[in-house]
Amino acid sequence: MPELSQESERGRSAAPFGLAEVTGPSMVPTLQHGDQLLVRYGGVVRAGDVVVLRHPFQQDLLVVKRAAERREGGWWVLGDNPYAGGDSTDYGVVPEELILGRAWLRYRPLRPGRRSPLALLRWAFSAARPLLTDRSASRRLRAR
Repeated sequence: MPELSQESERGRSAAPFGLAEVTGPSMVPTLQHGDQLLVRYGGVVRAGDVVVLRHPFQQDLLVVKRAAERREGGWWVLGDNPYAGGDSTDYGVVPEELILGRAWLRYRPLRPGRRSPLALLRWAFSAARPLLTDRSASRRLRAR
């Protein structure tokens, strides 16, 4: 499951925004291992948002999931990769107080060894993307 670097926790009290690095496959294809996220702490979470939260059983572990729907007691969160696991299907509803913030922007660093003109052009057009609320994905995830 994606986890965040601890840099995001240190800067949390100073500013409403922080940076995080994704590790793991649970949000593929939306997020890849090594992606950087711009996270806005606090604020309103809506169904379909990509959120950063504390794992309900290991609260020192930060994870990235999609808020699928609000239920009694908190949020039902799911990864975009149905084969990776590590979401509410394993640990149930996540209490509201464990949701730290919403990811707004994904930055994909250039991978080493990708220096051909075509690879650089592809990277330039896709390196930074906003993480918009994906209502269609939210509906699809609820059906699982």
